[in-house]
Amino acid sequence: MEKIYKTMRNTGAASIAVGIVIATVGLTTGIIAIISGALLLKRKSEITF
Repeated sequence: MEKIYKTMRNTGAASIAVGIVIATVGLTTGIIAIISGALLLKRKSEITF
């Protein structure tokens, strides 16, 4: 029975760690996208076709 609790504890800890990593990557990607979009809007008058 103790083996099951250890497995559940390890799985829970791994899930929390993966969740934190995914949230961090998502937040970073979102910030980069916002900055890139702002730079494109700022420089749109410089674009010629």
